[in-house]
Amino acid sequence: MELNANFDDRVVVHSKEMPWKTSPMAGVDRRMLDRLGGEVARATTIVRYAPGSYFSPHVHTGGEEFLVLEGVFQDEHGDFPAGSYIRNPPQSSHTPRSEPGCVIFVKLGQFDTADRTQIRIDTNHKAFAADDQRSGVETMLLFADDHEEVSLERWEANATINLEAERSIEVLVLEGSFEESRDQLKEQSWLRLPNGSTSSAQTGPTGAKVWIKRNHLMEAPTAPKV
Repeated sequence: MELNANFDDRVVVHSKEMPWKTSPMAGVDRRMLDRLGGEVARATTIVRYAPGSYFSPHVHTGGEEFLVLEGVFQDEHGDFPAGSYIRNPPQSSHTPRSEPGCVIFVKLGQFDTADRTQIRIDTNHKAFAADDQRSGVETMLLFADDHEEVSLERWEANATINLEAERSIEVLVLEGSFEESRDQLKEQSWLRLPNGSTSSAQTGPTGAKVWIKRNHLMEAPTAPKV
């Protein structure tokens, strides 16, 4: 399966306007944002766990990264409330579930193959810092290496925020809204800009809080080997 799989394209998806699609596991539904591959895929997805649902035990051969958007995600490593940022590197494994139900934003099969860094951050207890290079922006760094940088950012109200994608950029709106290239992005809207893009975001009257990833598409993505 290929979905938004031309990474030279600008892509906007308003995920809350999409219907939920069932997964192979009862009670686990999804809204696909981009995808290369079948059930084993390089994928970016919003996933919803119904209360009491679970997923089969599995190994992340290409790594898994997710941000809990609603509810509480659970596995044998702990309970992770909304605002939790998790990186499960290649060759890690777990058995996901959620007794109260949850919604997560998840990226599968997109790690550097040598990455073995396990990260679990409750962003509710981590401070933002003013960005000295960009007026009206506060940042919270979640992860950075030679291949990518992942942060939360808060953008002040009625501000113009530069989005320079020298080596690609992805943005998921968590709160508030902004306009980019005449598209109005709101909660759980997702934007992907290709390498070499230059754009800007105009925030609304409440500003915006976003998850943002940079510098991760230097090499053309491929579907994982099954």
